[in-house]
Amino acid sequence: MPARFDSELKKLKQKLLHMGAIAEQMIQSINSVLTDNNQDLLPKIYEDEKILDRMQGEIDEETVKLITVYTPVAGDLRLLLMITRMNADIERIGDKVVDIGHNVEKYLQSRKTKHMIDFTHVVHVAAQMLHDALDSFVNKSVHQAIKVIATDEEVDQITDQSFRVLFTHMLSSPSDMGNILGLMLTAQAFERIADHAVNIAEEVVYIVQGEDVRHMKTQEIKELDK
Repeated sequence: MPARFDSELKKLKQKLLHMGAIAEQMIQSINSVLTDNNQDLLPKIYEDEKILDRMQGEIDEETVKLITVYTPVAGDLRLLLMITRMNADIERIGDKVVDIGHNVEKYLQSRKTKHMIDFTHVVHVAAQMLHDALDSFVNKSVHQAIKVIATDEEVDQITDQSFRVLFTHMLSSPSDMGNILGLMLTAQAFERIADHAVNIAEEVVYIVQGEDVRHMKTQEIKELDK
């Protein structure tokens, strides 16, 4: 491939990682909204989501241009196709953070209600999964990507436990139904953020090894790291 292709591909990867950094910051900001009731951060979160939307379009356009102009094959083509998928996953993470912001505005005005569930741990895990998934992309590390995929089981367990707690509250305090619904939607959104981090990690495995692991069990995926 010509040097110009390599240069443009490098810029494309940097833009994707910049998107990822914005999404990471959005997760940290929404955590502050939930834990400290810092709703002043919401306008910036919503603005950042618009930036992710714009960048998604730019990255898709630039990816198509690289494929059309240089007709890459093998590993380069695989990389470009996965960049479009990762791009979509990062944008959807931004969407989920915005959904949580809307839940706060619509349902979660009561600090007491928010304290029915402590989101601190799941936020940390989901944010770390995204960070590690992006790191695995930078480092071309299948090992790191597989660790992200395996961590999804922890998030699923946290979410299940949260739903059990909230169902108990719902039975004992039906008048809090709206607030509890907001917490359920928020828990579900964090689970989806983790799912998108897993998607990115799976895409990294495909980039590096050419192995489609989307429908494989976690134990089968772990075998690829041996």
